[in-house]
Amino acid sequence: GVPAMIIAGTLMIMGLASLTVVVERFYALRRSRQASRRFASAVGADVKAGRIDAILKRVAEPAYKHAHLAHVAKSALQAYRHSLETIDIGGVPPGERTRRHLERFMEEVGADLRRGTSVLASVGSTAPFIGLLGTVVGIISAFQGIAATGSGGLSAVSAGISEALIETALGLAVAIPAVLAFNYLSNIIASEELQLQHSAGELLDTIDDWEERRRVNGGESHPPVRLEAAARQEAARPEATRLEAARVGARA
Repeated sequence: GVPAMIIAGTLMIMGLASLTVVVERFYALRRSRQASRRFASAVGADVKAGRIDAILKRVAEPAYKHAHLAHVAKSALQAYRHSLETIDIGGVPPGERTRRHLERFMEEVGADLRRGTSVLASVGSTAPFIGLLGTVVGIISAFQGIAATGSGGLSAVSAGISEALIETALGLAVAIPAVLAFNYLSNIIASEELQLQHSAGELLDTIDDWEERRRVNGGESHPPVRLEAAARQEAARPEATRLEAARVGARA
């Protein structure tokens, strides 16, 4: 009947939604993992040398657009640079400010990794009950057949019972793959988050090392950072000012 068709259509839509989420998440996670590995290999030397501008320039490349590791590195380094260029009223050092910022950003990364998995959880938990609703509708249809024919023969109830069994099977067929896919994706996402946490921790350790060198150098920035800042300031100076400085140096 019409109610059974509506329930079956609802279950089919839920099944298609689950399939869409599974395919999209598998593709997105695989793409992010591969891009993150390439990014880590590409910027390893720049991180050790402290070349922040080079790292940020590489982050902007289209090849690393979908790499979560690149987003983490960009967020951390931009926060660190901002911390160096501004003064915190509470006296919090740049390394600690960067750490706090990155902790908040990692929560956003985790939410992005888990995007869509709530659909799988919802389908896996509600599809059996929707199938059960179809079972009830089928039983009602069987009793209506008995009332219409005035007999309880097999021919009077077979259509309703058939609808009930089909709806039950369809509900389970939609729910079981959704639950399995949700559990599998949850494990993959947890592994990705753990790897990103480790990478973020290593980057923060590097920033702490830069901070230690900054303190040893009398409060100055890490040498590569200081050189980059000096280069930007030099490029921003008017041409006349630079020529005047050159003449003064020549007379000296």
